[in-house]
Amino acid sequence: MECTVTWLPGSGMAFSAQTGSGHMVNMDGAPDGGGRNLAPRPMELLLVGAGGCTAYDVVLILKRGRHEVLGCQVTLSADRAVQDPKVFTRIALHFVVTGRGLQAAAVQRAIALSHEKYCSATIMLGRTAEVVTTHEVVQV
Repeated sequence: MECTVTWLPGSGMAFSAQTGSGHMVNMDGAPDGGGRNLAPRPMELLLVGAGGCTAYDVVLILKRGRHEVLGCQVTLSADRAVQDPKVFTRIALHFVVTGRGLQAAAVQRAIALSHEKYCSATIMLGRTAEVVTTHEVVQV
């Protein structure tokens, strides 16, 4: 896996990244740090990546278990250390999984498998942060 991150000098503290799969992502800093708030912060993207990684796992695990999953949303909130390096110290993930005949136990198991075995992002972040999860199941 690789990517290239390029500073955009005329923009203050904005950066453009090209991923190894050929996609572009823009990032910017807060105004108090020289940015113009035109794109997500790099640490926000780290949190987004963790959410995407675990949501992917949960949906895949449920589908492989032949559960009728129709939607999955994860809301993440993170606390950071006060001093540099301002690593994440706590990450809370709330899953809302929608389906037909979907059992809460199956959703809970899929989340646990993601966080204990499959989600590289949350497992890695769990080395500096307490990772906690909650979930709800919505039947349609």
